Amino acid sequence: MNNIILYIKESYNELVHKVTWPTWESLFSSTRLVIIGSVIFALIVFVFDTVANNSLQFIYKLGG
Repeated sequence: MNNIILYIKESYNELVHKVTWPTWESLFSSTRLVIIGSVIFALIVFVFDTVANNSLQFIYKLGG
């Protein structure tokens, strides 16, 4: 039981005194970057999927 209490105390101390938390401006900037990157990646996957789908439909139509 003492090990659990010691772990909780040390975890709290580290979170309060040793962790450097980002500023709100930095956090929003990083969030914007992740959202923009995700949208770009999703668009690239969409384009590749559309091209592959249309190519396969064309090939299937050729085969009859």
